[in-house]
Amino acid sequence: MFSIDSMKSPSMPDIGQTGRVLVVEDEDLIRDMVVLALEGEGYAVTSAIDGRTAMSLLYELEPRAGELPFDLIVLDLMLPQVNGLDLCRLLRHQGYAVPILILSAKGSETDRVLGLEVGADDYLTKPFSMRELIARCRALLRRQRLNYLPQPSVLQFGDISLYPQECRVIVRGEELTLSPKEYRLLELFMSYPRRVWSRDQLLDQVWGQDFIGDSKTVDVHIRWLREKVERDPSQPEYIITVRGFGYRLG
Repeated sequence: MFSIDSMKSPSMPDIGQTGRVLVVEDEDLIRDMVVLALEGEGYAVTSAIDGRTAMSLLYELEPRAGELPFDLIVLDLMLPQVNGLDLCRLLRHQGYAVPILILSAKGSETDRVLGLEVGADDYLTKPFSMRELIARCRALLRRQRLNYLPQPSVLQFGDISLYPQECRVIVRGEELTLSPKEYRLLELFMSYPRRVWSRDQLLDQVWGQDFIGDSKTVDVHIRWLREKVERDPSQPEYIITVRGFGYRLG
């Protein structure tokens, strides 16, 4: 299931590199190799062989609001008892923003899009290079640490109020329910009002530079976001299409 470089650690651990990683994988060889590689990079790794065990580990300590005892989850999709898609969907529904990297033997575009739509941050198809796995884990953890930088208490644009520290959005006095990608898109737009973003730039900022998929994914999420924030999604007043370039707020 691995490329030839998987039998050795990709590099020496970074000095001071830390992170708590949960690896959920039912195939013994894959799980053991992933755990070994991540531990070799300096991460504290816990493993689970099925979805139910993973849930027990995630909730064994009563998590504080928006927090779990892990900084990253490496998650197989085809798991016994509770599958990876359901576990990912549950965590996002409960408001947990822990980065999730999906591992799957299903490599079609439809499967990748489905995994990302339910809330995963990245998707890696088996067989995979261990070097690439480590690189993607580093990128997700680095992005997560940036989220802890000081943020404004509220972003305001027209009738939209976004509260970054609470992950809440109020539009015309009503609180919206947004998916993680919809929320991140709106937060990015509101952080840089009137700036034009290309599809590729939005993919890099919201989905990550390692995202493999069609840029039309952006268009789909923009349409969904408009349906929630605009009075008339067919005549948007907030999320504007700049033909030939991309999108901007206002």
